[in-house]
Order: sequence, then structure tokens, then C-alpha cells
Amino acid sequence: MSLLLALSLICGSMLHVSFSALNNHYCVPRKTVLYQNELKSFREEGIFNYSTMLMRDDLGVLLLGAREAIYALDIDNISVRKSVVYWRVTEEKQRECTYKGKHAEVECRNYIRTLHKMNDTTVYVCGTNAFSPTCDYLTFVNGQLRLEGKQEEGKGKCPFDPFQRYSSLMVGNDLYSATSINFLGSEPVVLRSSDLALRTEFKSSWLSEPNFVYMDFVRESLDSPDGDDDKVYLFFSENAMEYDFYSKVAVPRVARVCKGDMGGQRTLQRKWTSFLKARLDCSLPEPSLPPIVQDVFLLKHKDWRKSVFYAVFTPQSSLSQASAVCAYSASAIQDIFNEGKFKTPVAVETSHVKWVMYTGEVPVPRPGACINNVARKMGMNRSLDLPDKTLQFIRDRPLMDEAVRPLTGGPLLVKRGALLTRIVVDSVLALDGQRHAVMFIGTENGYIQKAVNYHGEMFIIEEIQLYENPVPISTLRISSNKSQLYAGSEYGVVQMPLSNCSRYDTCVDCILARDPYCAWDVTIEQCDSVYSSSSSSKAAIQSLKEGDISQCPQPDPVAAVDFTLVPGNNIQLPCQLHSNLAQVLWRFSDQTLHSNNKYYIYSGGLLILSASESDAGVYTCGSVEQINGRTYNRTVAVYHLQLYAGPEVRDSTTPSNEVIDSSDSNHSLNTTAPRPETTPGVEDPLSPENQSDTSRVTRLEVAVGLLSLLCLFLMGVIFFIWSQRRWGCFKLEQRSNESEAKRQSAEYMHIQNRTSEIKLLGPESRRACSANNNHSAVDFKGNGEHHFTPMANISSLDGLGYINDESEI
Repeated sequence: MSLLLALSLICGSMLHVSFSALNNHYCVPRKTVLYQNELKSFREEGIFNYSTMLMRDDLGVLLLGAREAIYALDIDNISVRKSVVYWRVTEEKQRECTYKGKHAEVECRNYIRTLHKMNDTTVYVCGTNAFSPTCDYLTFVNGQLRLEGKQEEGKGKCPFDPFQRYSSLMVGNDLYSATSINFLGSEPVVLRSSDLALRTEFKSSWLSEPNFVYMDFVRESLDSPDGDDDKVYLFFSENAMEYDFYSKVAVPRVARVCKGDMGGQRTLQRKWTSFLKARLDCSLPEPSLPPIVQDVFLLKHKDWRKSVFYAVFTPQSSLSQASAVCAYSASAIQDIFNEGKFKTPVAVETSHVKWVMYTGEVPVPRPGACINNVARKMGMNRSLDLPDKTLQFIRDRPLMDEAVRPLTGGPLLVKRGALLTRIVVDSVLALDGQRHAVMFIGTENGYIQKAVNYHGEMFIIEEIQLYENPVPISTLRISSNKSQLYAGSEYGVVQMPLSNCSRYDTCVDCILARDPYCAWDVTIEQCDSVYSSSSSSKAAIQSLKEGDISQCPQPDPVAAVDFTLVPGNNIQLPCQLHSNLAQVLWRFSDQTLHSNNKYYIYSGGLLILSASESDAGVYTCGSVEQINGRTYNRTVAVYHLQLYAGPEVRDSTTPSNEVIDSSDSNHSLNTTAPRPETTPGVEDPLSPENQSDTSRVTRLEVAVGLLSLLCLFLMGVIFFIWSQRRWGCFKLEQRSNESEAKRQSAEYMHIQNRTSEIKLLGPESRRACSANNNHSAVDFKGNGEHHFTPMANISSLDGLGYINDESEI
């Protein structure tokens, strides 16, 4: 009976997931803008990995680092190349790299990974240089790029591996970097390259196989009542030390160091005395392992306490396809480090180290704290003056006990489908005087998700396809001054405006888009940018939170399109909705139509199959969209079908495979195959690529129904098998004195199926009946046979950390 229960649970879970997919409308962008070859782009033949960018608004250029090339592109139009300099590896370096087992044409090249501004004309640049990191100085004078040829050792400043994630930051003339300092990539380090270089300890408690993603600078010394120091924050993922798993599990982290850190006098010499780290909390809806942080963006505020880190998270298991965006307050992170409790390692009987909350006495000054007024009153003006007790404490306990919670208590956005990769955020001042954080999120299939959170309501304004072919977006940069977004990938870089209000041609479209950049200008009667000189609070309409269209002028009635109905033909009535979130509503003679054997409703319109005289009349296509509990009904198209009165009218019962397409101005007849088709040049409404989210929902509903029937059928089969097995066992007990041949034949029961055969193996069958039914399970081999095997085998799954017996401890 346990098998029947297990199948019920599986079917229930599958149905739950299916219904969840139907209801997750909040994850659907309102508008989808497919690839149009109108955006400005740049790529050079033979050059790949356009993954490093530096915005130089002051010079009017975007510096772009790729494989063995650095470009200066016009910041207003990146398709215009102002200058280029090539930095290729020497043949000797390439040979050395290949001798070490690396691929000559892929890994043994020079990938530009670092571009940082030094002064008005000079940029610090580093490249992998065939697994021999090297740095140089790049100048841009009189419109020309030039490498100075002052090459420096790049170990610790730039990764060896061109495909390894890393992060770096220039603060003044000091370079902060987080990478690996050896060829194998096994020695991670957070390094400050300056007159007084500092680095992290080579201890797994400090860094355990980290994956660095982002680094930024926060001026916490400004107006600080405690005389605090500025901080550098680092985001990464690493193997967890605080969880008891048999296999490695990664967790997202945030770490910080103090700008004025000088290391310790005896303990932690030339090492960070202020390195602290904490776990980031960003819970996905379904149960899963901790998600992995992929990218972070700091939206800065004049008051640094109001600055917010926006982070993209993806699952570390392939079982989930949900990505998330969580936001963290800079002040909340500071509170964790300044006031939170520490974790400490404790040895247990099995010689395993377990990390628990530290409950002992914390030294003064507080370990990991920057030099502040408290330390100065104790006569400690530099980290070199800190006592060994404080330094030894932080050397052994760099991890905080409490995790950093999201600003909103949970994710701002959760989206299924293509995983999210990169994020940038812009602060937009709306007409109501409030600022809204608009997120631009890149995906692994080359789309940009433009999203905003209106007081807990996640709204994806639109998704824009940047690349013709699916390619992961590896770099995102934003210029608020230019109102432009720059996206880099392996095959090129694309420039996109932050908004395109001209996409909305009516007042209703403009308002329901709820785009903070756009408003309906009453004077010029068009959707325009809120920053436009012609738009003002008096002359423009905008309703972001409510989506209230009551101020819009009453739209003109939709003119009916006359159409001739020929009995026996299939008729197609197009209707394209303005929103992915809207539902289509077809009406005929004051009755709502539904898909059946007479009508086929799809995302692009209505198909009337084998039309008859009774189908003549007025058809109305409406759009129904819900925003904040309000329902907006719009008439999109109206068709007046009139019966054809010509001499060639056939009997309505005569079968016909002809289709009439109302998009043809001549209303001509088109001969089709048995399956209804459309006029040449008109998209096939039945083709998968032309189905929108509305049609996908319909298919999901059908799939859910079929899945329910399938589950009921399987449950019935299993119940029948179980009852037969019980009856077979009863018969076996009665016929124990029969011959061996007859007994053996009773142990095999075959249930015929169209494609497979269910075999109950003799010994297992007896055990299941006479012992315990809970010890059987289905092992699906994929070969048409369903073998019942002992459940005990499941306990051997790797990495789950189950202990079957106390003797294993």
C-alpha cells in the first residue's frame, strides 16, 4: 500500500507544480520586445569575450576589454569605434601555457579582465596573458588609445584563468582585488595592492573555494558619530563551513574590510585585521539548497545608510529553474558586523569541526572593527596598535553567526525560466515626486528584464531581446546621465536606451505600462519621457502604483471590419493583445466564446471551423487585464461577418478545407491542407513559435487534466497489482504442497500493456507479502520493465548526510 501512497504524493506534487505554473503571472513580463536589428551594437570579426567595461563619461567613451583587444567606443553610439589597441600574447608565453596543459587557442590568450581609472587620461589594465597575469597603463589622448609598455606582475590583481569569476576595485591609487594567486586556482586571496599591501590568511575558515562576483566602496566615515572608517564590501559564494553535510554545499557571503587597515604588529602581520564575513539570506519559494549569488549592484544614496545592494541569485541545483533578486540595506550589513555574534569552531567526538555561536567573552576593542573613537580613547590609533587577544580572536573566528536578511524580508523578484545573470539599477524620479528603483536584469538567453517593485508588488514592465541568438549576458553597465544601458557577451556588446516610450501609442497603453520613465503628455497626445522638456506634472499623466486610466481621454470606438462569410469555410479573425498579462475575451451575439470543436481561440485571434449561416453576426475581441484588483476591459477588434449571397454558395454541410483570413483586404479564398492554414505572409496561429503566454496557459490546463487522468490510471493499476499480489500470497499459502513448477508459475503475474510489461519477481513478491509492504519501491529502468526492488537501497544516496545507525557516528 506504501507504493500507492508514494504514487499519490508524486502525482499531487506534479499537479501542484503544474497549477503553480498557471498562477505565477507575476513572473511574466507585461510586454515582450523581440529582437529588432535597431539597437546599436559592436563586435569585431575574430575577437571574442567582450566582458570588461569602463564608463568614461568625462571622455565620452566606453572602454571595452575583450580577448587581446581594448576598444574606445563612442558612448552615445557604440557602433562608432574611436580607437583600438591590441595586446596579444607572445609565442613564447603561448608555448609555456600549452606545456602546462592549457588549450593554445582558447586559454593561452590574453583576456582583458581589469580596467580601472587612475586619473583623467590614464587607465590601469590587466590581462590573463596566457595564464601569466600582467598589468599595464593605458592612456587615451587626442582620441587615441596607447599602452605605456610599463608592464607589472599581475599575480593577485588579475586571475590566471580567463573564465574564473573575480572582482576588483580601485580606491584612490589602491587596487583591491579578489582572485586566486596561483596557476591551479587553489589559493584564493583578497588583496590590497598599495604601499602597504594586505591580504587574507590562507585558511579555509577565511576563504573556502570561493567564487568572487562583486566589490564596492562605501564611505561610512562621512558624518559618522563613532568616527568610523570607510569600507570595501565583497560578495562571493564559497563552501559552507557551518553546515553538517557529507558533500560540499555552497552558500552566498558578504565580507568587508576597512580602508585604513594596516595589519597587525605581531599577529596578522600584513594580513587583514578587519576581515569579517556573513551569510546572505535569500529564500526561494520551493525547498532547495541555498542559492548562489551571481551578481550585485550598489545603488548609492547621499546618506550611505540608505544605500542598497541588489543581488541576483540562482539555484546551485539543476532541479530548480527559479532565479531571484534580493535587496540588502548597507546599514543592516553594518549592524551585523558591528553588533552581531560570532561563530566559533568546536571539535566533536568524530574529530569533525562544528561551527556554533560563540557565547564567551568578546575582547575589547571588538574584533574585526575599524579604528574608531572607542579604540582611539584606548590609545589605539592604528590597527598596528591592536592587542594580540583581539587579533587572535578574529584570526580564528571571521564568520558572523547571524545571516543578513533581505530589506523586504524576502526576494523582490522570483522568476522561472532562463536564469538571471547580471543586474544594474537606476533611480528614477516619477511625476509624483517619489523615486523608484528600476532593475535591468540580464538573462542567460540574451534578454533584459526591466522590473520595478511597487511597495511589495513585483512588476516586470517589459523584456527586451538584445541578441538574435540566445547568448548569456556577461556584463551590464548603466549610464544614468546618458539614459543608456550597455550589455556585453561573448560575441559582442549592445547599447539600449533605458526607456522607449514610443512603444505605447495610446494613453491607456502608456499608463498601464507603469513605466517610471514614461508619462502620457496631454498636449502632444503621445507617450513621452518624464525628463522631456515638453512633459510636466500639469501636462502629463502617470499612475505607477494603481495603473489608473480614468484621466485618459475616452478612446474612439473600434470600427467594425466587414467580412464575408462563405458557408463551409474556416475563418480566421486576428486579434493581437497589447499585454502578456491580459486574457482574451471573444464575444458573439452577447455570448462569450470558448475553445471547442467549433471555435479555436489562440494568442493571435479566433479560428471559426467550418462556418455556417448561423455564424454570421458581430464578433468582438476584448482584452481583460487585472492590476491591483482592478479589471481593465478593452475592445481590441470588431468583425462583422455577413453571409455571402453570390451564386457559388455551397451547402453548409459540404465539407471544405478553405480558410478566409480577415487580414487580407480582398477577402480572397485560400485553399489549404486538411489542417487550417493562413494566407501566405500571415503567421500560422497553430505554430508553437507564435503562441504567447495565454496559449501556453491553455496548453498547461490541458496538460494538467491529462496528468490527472494519467495519475488516476496509474494509481488504479498499482492498486490492482497490489490486490493481486495479496491474493497471490493467499493462494500460495494454500497450495504449498503443490509441485515446484506450479508454485513458480504462481510467482509471476503479467499485466499486459501496450508498451510495457510489469513483472513481479518471485522472491521479492514473497517478501513484500509476508514481511512488510513498506520495503518495496519502483525502479524505473526506462526499458519498459518496472522492477520492484528493496527500499533499503535508497539510503545509499550520496551527499544527503543520513545516518542509519548510531554506530556510524
